[in-house]
Amino acid sequence: MENLWAPWRSIYIGKPPAGCIFCEKLASREDQENLVVYRGDKTFVIMNLYPYNNGHLLVAPKRHVSDITELTDEELLELNKMTQFMVQALRQAFGNPHGFNIGINLGKVAGAGIPGHLHVHIVPRWEGDANFMAVVGDTRVISEGLQRTYEKITGAIEKLRGEN
Repeated sequence: MENLWAPWRSIYIGKPPAGCIFCEKLASREDQENLVVYRGDKTFVIMNLYPYNNGHLLVAPKRHVSDITELTDEELLELNKMTQFMVQALRQAFGNPHGFNIGINLGKVAGAGIPGHLHVHIVPRWEGDANFMAVVGDTRVISEGLQRTYEKITGAIEKLRGEN
C-alpha cells in the first residue's frame, strides 16, 4: 500500500466540538480564522473545512434550526438570495467555474454532517475535477490552501459589494 502524506491536515483530526459548530463560529468575531466569508442580517456564509472542491461554501441561517420548514419567510428569502450572491462571488473569485452543485441535506440519513443546523452547500465544479484519486484512492485533491481560497472569495465579495 502506498501512502499519501498530508501532514498539514493533522489540525483537522481530534475530538469534535460539543456544541453546534455553526453557532460557535457565528458567535466568534474571528472571521478569517473561522473561515466566515460573509455575514448577512439573517444568514452567514462559511467555507467548508473539508471541501469537496476549492471554494466549497456553506450558507446557513444565523438562527439554529435543523429543517427548512422552520425558517421564517425572511430567513428563507435571505438564504436563497445569499446563495445566489455567493455563486456570483465564486464565479468572480475562480474565473467562472464550469458549474455548481447546490443543495441541502436534511437529516443525518440524507447525508447531513451537521444535522442540527440547516445549511446550503455550494460546490464549484470544473470539467475534469474528479480525477483518478477520488476513484482509486477514495481521496480528493484540493489544489489550494484554505486561507488562499478565503482571500480569493472575500476579495470577490468586496468587489461585488462595491459594484452594487
